[in-house]
Amino acid sequence: MNLVIDVGNSMVKLAVFDKDQMVFKDTVPIGRLNRNIHTISLDYPQIEWAIISSVARLETSRMMALEERFKLFKLDHSSKLPFENCYKTPETLGVDRLALVGAAFKTYPNTDVLIIDAGTCITFDFINNKNAYLGGAISPGIDMRYKALHNLTANLPLLDVKKPDSLIGNSTQGAMHSGVVHGVLKEIDGVIQAYQQKYPDLTVILTGGDAKFLSKQLKSSIFANSNFLLEGLNYLLQFNTI
Repeated sequence: MNLVIDVGNSMVKLAVFDKDQMVFKDTVPIGRLNRNIHTISLDYPQIEWAIISSVARLETSRMMALEERFKLFKLDHSSKLPFENCYKTPETLGVDRLALVGAAFKTYPNTDVLIIDAGTCITFDFINNKNAYLGGAISPGIDMRYKALHNLTANLPLLDVKKPDSLIGNSTQGAMHSGVVHGVLKEIDGVIQAYQQKYPDLTVILTGGDAKFLSKQLKSSIFANSNFLLEGLNYLLQFNTI
């Protein structure tokens, strides 16, 4: 069994895999990580390996607690990969993006795949049918756009994400919701269409915290998978340790 740990800005996603099958998943604050790791180790004593995606965001004490319980694999740009990494600056490439591409390689081999991760940032990552990762794009996420409108202006409020009532906002809040949400939707649909012009047989995966909110509003045909990153981390752990 493997423990998969995806560290975000304030929350941590935890998952336990029995080979390729996810048998447990939870999301906890970083401050509760040690407590939850202890509980998981008791509930799943068969766990041998753990993989962590964002080492820099964890305090040394939390890293040590993990290393005391499991064999810990730290994914980084020097890790062995099952696909060709054509990124010109691999040392700057987020390991979460590597994991997403790994999941795409495993699930859709020899296929042109665009992975869209709608989280704090919206990332676009592309692996072609020759199993070469070419790169992608990074854009502000939904929450970041709301915060930018509030923080970089004098009078605009800070809003929570909300599906716009209409295309034309007839109030300041309505106009902000329309601008942010429709802007993101048009951006994603536009990027997908641009890729499809070059790669007609494109498969599109949408994942990340805002995937559920966006998936039903997009015009393009996509596969939504909220666990894609966790599955990719588990696969790269297996690839490096078996």
